[in-house]
Amino acid sequence: MSKKPLEQCYLYLCTPYLKNNFFKFITQVVQNGVDIVQLRDKNLNDKDLLNIAKDLSQLLQELNTLFIVNDRVDLALLSNADGLHLGQEDLEPSVARQLLGEDKIVGLSTHSRTQIINALNQPVNYISVGPIAPTPTKPGRPGTGIGIIKDALQLSKLPFFITGAITPQKIIELKKFGSLRYVVVRYLTESTHPSTSAAELKKALVNTQTT
Repeated sequence: MSKKPLEQCYLYLCTPYLKNNFFKFITQVVQNGVDIVQLRDKNLNDKDLLNIAKDLSQLLQELNTLFIVNDRVDLALLSNADGLHLGQEDLEPSVARQLLGEDKIVGLSTHSRTQIINALNQPVNYISVGPIAPTPTKPGRPGTGIGIIKDALQLSKLPFFITGAITPQKIIELKKFGSLRYVVVRYLTESTHPSTSAAELKKALVNTQTT
């Protein structure tokens, strides 16, 4: 069994390192519907972050699940991640591509119509779009509103993932706008029953894909 190609991935977990049973948590959510895992932790020191990235990379290899590292091309290379996710103020995608090679995934955050257009001229494999609503994981960044989904559908030839306080109900509400792929953070990382929460997200996704 091999990892799903990016085009067949719909539920994307972005997570910091969680001190309590982190690798059990990852296993549970992947087994219940998560297609991609991104490690994004702004608090750990480099040594600890690299060790966790290596262990997570190995686990996700066993689980046949794509592994993305946030921001740090060095950690992506050293942990043998499947790819790297960049923000608008991070390393240029063209530079990241030179360092990673052609086989790795490069993703880019976008927050406006202009940024979506600019992303199409970058060597990236997917974009994230939003956050459509303000979220504590991006302090100080206002929500884009749902109009950006229409922009992404109209403009992007790349797979795009919607961000911003995603829940099962939010997925159901957004289906009428044509969005298919979502990034989730707190609904899973703060859940007391992550297996159930992941299954609820997956159910909402499946229902929206078949209606």
